[in-house]
Amino acid sequence: QVQLVNSGGGLVQAGGSLRLSCAASGRTFSNYALAWFRQAPGKGRKLVSAISRSGANTYYADSVKGRFTISRDNAKNTVALQMNSLKPEDTAVYYCAATSTTYSSLTYYQAYEYRYWGQGTQVTVSS
Repeated sequence: QVQLVNSGGGLVQAGGSLRLSCAASGRTFSNYALAWFRQAPGKGRKLVSAISRSGANTYYADSVKGRFTISRDNAKNTVALQMNSLKPEDTAVYYCAATSTTYSSLTYYQAYEYRYWGQGTQVTVSS
């Protein structure tokens, strides 16, 4: 299995930027498709962005498209989410997630498809 550790959350003003990171240990990192989800208070966990094993394919929710960028470094076993132009509605706990797959170019969109999860990191955007 793989262990995921989130870092990089915090408090930022609207319009600001944050970079979330997720470090993985355990099995071969490049065998996993990855994603970032978020969960706001009283709401369900929603997909923010996903990236394929190879890194060639990415997905972004409409609400973050053009503002967030997902990236992975298979040599360093890390996945990052660069968040720019943050809005108060981006406030949530953010989780990285991983799923083992044989398909190098696929991204996965549902929380149930991800077996491994980080502990979550709080992002708060003030207006």
